[in-house]
Amino acid sequence: MGIERAATPLTISIETCHRHPQPAEPPPPMDSDGTSGDEGEEMCYDMLGIDAATEKEKLEKYTGTVDWSYLKDPFQKDALLYVDASLQLSEVGKVIAGDNKEQVQQWLKTGDLLKPGPPHAEYWESSETRFKAMVVSPFVLIQPLPSGSQ
Repeated sequence: MGIERAATPLTISIETCHRHPQPAEPPPPMDSDGTSGDEGEEMCYDMLGIDAATEKEKLEKYTGTVDWSYLKDPFQKDALLYVDASLQLSEVGKVIAGDNKEQVQQWLKTGDLLKPGPPHAEYWESSETRFKAMVVSPFVLIQPLPSGSQ
């Protein structure tokens, strides 16, 4: 059983490049052929959500401390991955974000990475376990925090 990334539809926006100053007046109306007749303006085509943040910054942005109630939905959607304490959550996040299937398969094989089952969920709910969690879409990676940790 391998980990596959979910196909995500891409959304594309059209923005004026920052190389050109924004006009003070509204753009001219479109001609009948769908152009504005303004030949000097370049257009940038960019996917929404792309920013200049590094991979590490993006992973840190989606990392935090949560309780089990936050994790119930990803658990029910089979999108929760337990990361063994012998691994660093940030390193596992980088590997998954980088789509390194061989390393992920190795961790799954050794049990260092696993999809929790109902017994795990029941225990975590009854024990009020708190977790360090990282979203690496479509997955949520989790590591239980030691008792008494915030």
